[in-house]
Amino acid sequence: MLCPLCDSPLSTQMDTHFYDCDTCKAIVKHKKHHLTPTEEKAHYECHNNDVEDIGYQKFTMPITKYVLDNFLPEHIGLDFGSGTGPVISSMLEKNNYNIVQYDPFFTPNEKIFDTTYDYIVSCEVFEHFTNPKLEIDRLIRLLKPNGILLIMTLLYKNTIDFKTWYYKNDPTHIFMYRSETIEYIAKEKRLDILELTDRCIVLKKIR
Repeated sequence: MLCPLCDSPLSTQMDTHFYDCDTCKAIVKHKKHHLTPTEEKAHYECHNNDVEDIGYQKFTMPITKYVLDNFLPEHIGLDFGSGTGPVISSMLEKNNYNIVQYDPFFTPNEKIFDTTYDYIVSCEVFEHFTNPKLEIDRLIRLLKPNGILLIMTLLYKNTIDFKTWYYKNDPTHIFMYRSETIEYIAKEKRLDILELTDRCIVLKKIR
């Protein structure tokens, strides 16, 4: 099996389901343990993602606040992987921001691929990518020069006991990242890292 981000052979196992990529430092779930698309959609439909939920709004606030602080309502944004409750879009639209949604299961609007964006937000989406290289390349193409990609996903640190790490237990979490993985992506895809925490990542497309 090859790493779906860097194409390196995967030989180091973290447990019976996951491999540790020696090149890009990603954590990769073996394909035989992936859900089918039907099973994956059913799992997402069980999520209680209410856009009016204060806790949900607070959780996504790092991305929402970054957009409000750095962009104007007339800038064009994309909520990629908006899911069943596009809370970031909802909060931005209440401030008259121009943002569209895309989700392969719930908002499969292919027209969004016909334009480019000043910023793209992707909250709790990157860990679901079956083909992260393809998806990341597509997102970069959708960004205007100097455009911003805002990502929320939980990064793994080597100080964490992987066996008890809750984040891997979601059956739809099939590709997870370390900070070194983000650095690898930035170098390979010519992106500037503007922010990198264990939960929030801000990348800028270089001209």
